[in-house]
Amino acid sequence: MSDLKVDGFKSSEILATLGSAFEQFSEAEKKNQIKKTNGIFELRVKNEAGQEAIWTIDLKKTGTVYKGAAKPKPDVAIILSDETFTLLADGKLDGQKAFMTGKLKTKGNMMLATKLDGVLKTAKAKAKL
Repeated sequence: MSDLKVDGFKSSEILATLGSAFEQFSEAEKKNQIKKTNGIFELRVKNEAGQEAIWTIDLKKTGTVYKGAAKPKPDVAIILSDETFTLLADGKLDGQKAFMTGKLKTKGNMMLATKLDGVLKTAKAKAKL
């Protein structure tokens, strides 16, 4: 999953781990996650240097993570900083709080964005096994 890594982004490590976790899912686990989430997240992450990297989490059809914009278009685009994403993934920041304080912005299905916390937790649990 090193193809998910982008220099200068802490988020890329987390997303590579997420991608590996998805690969470890059995078909039944993957189908269950897709059924539960049913959406495509496009993460637009900015680092401290002002560079932007884009990753897509497809939990609508394939149950995969890939670098680049969503194809077809995402159900929700989530715009946030590298630091904010890292805090979310570590469970140190709540997605709703991040949204309310302007640290996280969405375009598209905002309600779907609330499922990202659960996706990260599920993958994190899987990655620890």
